Amino acid sequence: MGGVMDDDQRYRAVHSRDARFDGVFYTAVRTTGIYCRPSCPAVTPKRANTRFYPTAAAAQEAGFRACKRCRPDLTPGSPEWNLRADVVGRAMRLIQDGAVDRGGVGALASAVGYSERQLNRLLTAEVGAGPLALARTERVQTARVLVETTDMPMADVAFASGFASVRQFNETMRAVFDRSPTEMRAMRRTPVGEPGTVTLRLPYREPIDLARMLRFLGDRAVPGVEEYRDGVYRRTLSLPHGPATVELSEGAGSGHVLCRLRLSESRDLADAVRRCRRLLDLDADPRAVTEVLGGDPLLGPMVAEHPGMRSPGHVDPAELAVRAVLGQQVSVRAARTLAGRLVERFGEPLSTGPDGGLTHVFPSPDVLADADPTDLSIPVARGRALVGLAGAIASGRVDLGPGCDRDEAERSMMELRGIGPWTAGYVRMRGLGDPDVFLHGDLGVQQALGAGGGRDTLAWSPWRSYVTHLLWASLVRTREELA
Repeated sequence: MGGVMDDDQRYRAVHSRDARFDGVFYTAVRTTGIYCRPSCPAVTPKRANTRFYPTAAAAQEAGFRACKRCRPDLTPGSPEWNLRADVVGRAMRLIQDGAVDRGGVGALASAVGYSERQLNRLLTAEVGAGPLALARTERVQTARVLVETTDMPMADVAFASGFASVRQFNETMRAVFDRSPTEMRAMRRTPVGEPGTVTLRLPYREPIDLARMLRFLGDRAVPGVEEYRDGVYRRTLSLPHGPATVELSEGAGSGHVLCRLRLSESRDLADAVRRCRRLLDLDADPRAVTEVLGGDPLLGPMVAEHPGMRSPGHVDPAELAVRAVLGQQVSVRAARTLAGRLVERFGEPLSTGPDGGLTHVFPSPDVLADADPTDLSIPVARGRALVGLAGAIASGRVDLGPGCDRDEAERSMMELRGIGPWTAGYVRMRGLGDPDVFLHGDLGVQQALGAGGGRDTLAWSPWRSYVTHLLWASLVRTREELA
């Protein structure tokens, strides 16, 4: 949040109940044994009794329980993990993606090139908790959503959340929340939706230009996979245990996005939520972005006109990579049409049948790797680039996973025939969630920069992805004024 904070600065944020720091750090009170978000409305504790932790997992490991009033587990994630490209940042993204639940700590350590002992030492030193504790916190958050928003039997909630047993589930929930799952369900305030549907609120740091972001996604919506109508964006998801659909819109009031998920398997809930958060860049820190860009002579007016500008990500980097190739040297509308044809031909129909305009999940790299590049309704050279990229992703030669090395991913993409700097950079910016990508060769960016196109962009780091979107937004506004 604009630099490393010391404990005195953190305490001042707590004293002023500054919600911008929710999720960036957690405050614990020694005399009560409770940890809170910085904006907790309770009486500010004495400085001598206050401890600060970088993650909820660290506070839990130190023996503190979650506050029942401010519910610190329901905060935006820290923007630090998208920003950092080091081992800790990559490991945190993998843990949030469920890597420990899928393959254990050994697989996590191997993915980032460290031993289990080295990785545990690094994470404990940096974030105050090891991989198992961090993964446990992810499981607890998923379980709380299922307890409070569904009527699923508690045993199903336990296993869907990743717990090894009902007993472990009950003990962990009581330790973290000081309530049993049954008591939490009895006190819930969220109405239960129709069977198979989970409705939840995705928190963010204000401000946010959500309407513009949903419109950005809607303008690029691929027929059959996505649709946008009356400010509501919907799409299909391909999740580990089956397909799903999601609906995203502005929530009543402020501070959250309304998210409605229809899942094939409840155990895919955490994965679906993470993908939606990445799609909408909900863990961003708009204050830090404004501090860097707001004073720039060129960008300052754009920042003021578009407060809360985000850098939209994507739910599936592989899908985005294929769509980026389809979009080479064509308009956004033409790219949508081409992608729609690809979906109709190679996509997997929803097993539950059409849901409004949603009919298919986007074709997987495995399927596209076997396609005939001369029979894709696009120039043969681009068809070969698409099939080659899909094959490289399917084989693992190009790694676009949440814990990948972004530099290596970009390099490996550009080694493929037909993949240039724009395509690789676009995938890095949106698919991999890198906040510091500037698309120098993008025609729209060059048009928006005008005579300033040759300037050094280093002063805009580490938020150059936001600059790219600001420049695109300025072009849209100019076209609207001329229309």
